[in-house]
Amino acid sequence: MFLYIFSADSGCPKDSFEESLSQTLFMYQNAKRKVHILLHPELGESKADKFVNIFIISLIVLNVIAVMLETVEHLHDKYEIFFKYFDQVSVYIFTIEYVLRVWSCTHDPRYKGSIKGRIKYMLTPGALIDLLAFSPYYIFPQLDFRELRIIRLFRFFRLFRLTAYTKSAQMIFTVFKSRFNELMLSFIMVLFLIIISSCLLYFAEHHAQPKSFSSIPATIWWAVVTLTTAGYGDMIPITTIGKILAGMIMLTGVALFALPAGIIVVGFIEEFRFSKRFKGHNCPHCGKSLDEHHNHEDREINEASRPV
Repeated sequence: MFLYIFSADSGCPKDSFEESLSQTLFMYQNAKRKVHILLHPELGESKADKFVNIFIISLIVLNVIAVMLETVEHLHDKYEIFFKYFDQVSVYIFTIEYVLRVWSCTHDPRYKGSIKGRIKYMLTPGALIDLLAFSPYYIFPQLDFRELRIIRLFRFFRLFRLTAYTKSAQMIFTVFKSRFNELMLSFIMVLFLIIISSCLLYFAEHHAQPKSFSSIPATIWWAVVTLTTAGYGDMIPITTIGKILAGMIMLTGVALFALPAGIIVVGFIEEFRFSKRFKGHNCPHCGKSLDEHHNHEDREINEASRPV
């Protein structure tokens, strides 16, 4: 009824009004899609995506450098006005970026729903880090700039978001995620080695050095320092059995601590092979992978050539 009255009063046919409305909705969704791709450079390869990518990364790095330089008294006193306005501009840019991310997140199928989807996105670790980058500026506006500088250390958390702007960093996270079980197993093995080493050295050195090796928890410090090859020298075995055990523990530690490095290297090799194999096999129009289509055709050819 409303559409009919509106179209009748405006002298515009109902079909034309509905067409105009659908076109407006299409433009709205298209704008949301473009903004979402701009803020997620891994989804696009245009010059605008790269520009936004470089701009945000540069702004994050410059903010971290500014926070560090402000702790130098003579620099802070000389460029206080510059630091103040740079911080304000950065906060406004981060705020606009955060609002655009929340607005366009519903384009992602994981965050469907105008309200529920946006709330779900706002509770993700990445969105919370983005919020911490600028929220202290609005929450504590009454504080002096020098006092606010301490709160602005939350800006350092924004460094963790650099991974959202670089494909190489995403590959690192992919490798660690795919090898999580193996890395956890190696970590548990290292933890067991630390505990066993602490127990052995405690019983070997406690009577000779009751102050240094006073307990097993205190000896854990020696085990960690020794196995990580730091060797501070504050706790040294002096007995013969202690030195023998320490030598064996050191050799075992070198081999065991090299295990996570090998796991990570294998993960990188597999990831590089996978990315090289499927690189360039996407449709230039829709961006979808063409490998599934070719694999489907190969299966059909094999089925046709198979003898009955």
